[in-house]
Amino acid sequence: MTRAAATILDDVSLTVAPGDRIGLVGPNGVGKSTLLATIAGQMLPTTGVIQLQSPTSTIGFLPQEPDLRAAETLAGHLARRTGVQAADDALTAATDALTAGTDEAAARYDQALQTWMDLGGADFAARSAQVCGDLGLPAGLLDERAVALSGGQAARASLAAILLSRHDVLLLDEPTNDLDLDGLARLERFVSHERRGGLVVVSHDRAFLERVVTEVVEIDAHTHRVTRFGGGYQAFLEQRETDRRHARERYASARSERAALTDRVHKQRQWSENATSHERHKATDNDKFIGRRRAERTEKQASKVRSSLKAIERLDTVEKPFEGWELDLQLAASGRSGDIVARLDDAVLRRGTFTLGPVTVEVGWGERIAIAGPNGSGKTTLLGALLGRLPLDAGTSRTGPSVVVGELDQARTHLVGEAPLVDAFIASTSLVLSDARSLLAKFGLGADHVARPAGSLSPGERTRAGLAILMARHTNCLVLDEPTNHLDVAAIEQLEAALARWEGTLLLVTHDRRLTEQVAVDRTITMGTNGRLVGDSLSD
Repeated sequence: MTRAAATILDDVSLTVAPGDRIGLVGPNGVGKSTLLATIAGQMLPTTGVIQLQSPTSTIGFLPQEPDLRAAETLAGHLARRTGVQAADDALTAATDALTAGTDEAAARYDQALQTWMDLGGADFAARSAQVCGDLGLPAGLLDERAVALSGGQAARASLAAILLSRHDVLLLDEPTNDLDLDGLARLERFVSHERRGGLVVVSHDRAFLERVVTEVVEIDAHTHRVTRFGGGYQAFLEQRETDRRHARERYASARSERAALTDRVHKQRQWSENATSHERHKATDNDKFIGRRRAERTEKQASKVRSSLKAIERLDTVEKPFEGWELDLQLAASGRSGDIVARLDDAVLRRGTFTLGPVTVEVGWGERIAIAGPNGSGKTTLLGALLGRLPLDAGTSRTGPSVVVGELDQARTHLVGEAPLVDAFIASTSLVLSDARSLLAKFGLGADHVARPAGSLSPGERTRAGLAILMARHTNCLVLDEPTNHLDVAAIEQLEAALARWEGTLLLVTHDRRLTEQVAVDRTITMGTNGRLVGDSLSD
């Protein structure tokens, strides 16, 4: 598979059997989404083929960014994402073709009917209503436009599409993004126990991978090939580290052996030159025996040199283990703010049918606060109210005068539109062009990224650019709303390390269970489903 003359995937073979639960891993940009789209038939490989077990087998692909269509209802959206709509259209066309009365038309109808039945078309409406109800989506929303859903509702709608899917092979690209803990539990239960077909999943959620996958396929950023590991995600991590350690040891051993032989050759040549020079100055007669002895000693030394050189030639070439790009995130606080960073008093904020509050909460200097709660409880709205970005309908808000906020919002709105990435980055950071390019490059965004429209970047690329903005700005209050969405595991670990060193105020919204374990928050604000604050407690 190539793109713009660059190799994305090379000689990749992958079999997905019924019951397989495969985790597809690799750094951002390595081609995970490309491989899923190729398996799904949405992209054609440059060479090679995609084969299905039978003509009625189906593959479902749920990308990380669902394409909501303006005129599409939630019911229509679910039918399209689960393949039921396409199967229904195919069945209708096959039914109309039956009037021809041919064997070919009858076979086409039988196949279309079987596919429609296998995908659950017969009871899809009833199942949709039940699943949506279980997820807290009112039945009336099924007839509403999907684009009008709130962020929390959209996350639950994406989960509903997964739970309703009955494909033989299901491909999930970052399905845990934006899911709350209840949604994560439902997703884990579905893919681990309720689903019988094959599954290939891309996810940055390490806890999710540990719980659900039984095999791991890693795409190598250097060779563009895949390696399959059995035994689950933790076994993969251990085996990969063992393999990397052995590779480093082999390379170090080969270097040491080559260096020793090279040093031997150097010494042997030095000895030969010294002996020749000594014999030349020592020579005082024309005795043939002495001359022959001198020649023999010279030839013996030369033979040793040749033997050592041949030993070097026989050494196997051991390539240096490939060290891929790694995020190096350094977050520097701009200085201490006042004792009160932000405060809300009896704040009420209405957005459509949702009401936040009344809420009274205060954020003090240096506090590390996690904001928790189910999807739709108002966590992002609370952040907007605390930062003074959203006007209140009642109550008061206050932000400290020396507070400098650095924010990574859930939608990554700093990086949208048609403006080139480097221009959007400069507008957000006030850096000069050369410094902007240099910093973006440190985040894996090089010459082929900076001229592209910011809105065309992949979700992972936008997230890395957002982190680069935080690094460029000297802030003293970090506000991170689902910061690990779309990051690979190595980048998440770098983010964890940077947050551990952070000395300013931190407001964190995340459903990444490993991140909450690694970041030492000292206080948790918990929102309820009614937009009210239901808990504000110090961490143990």
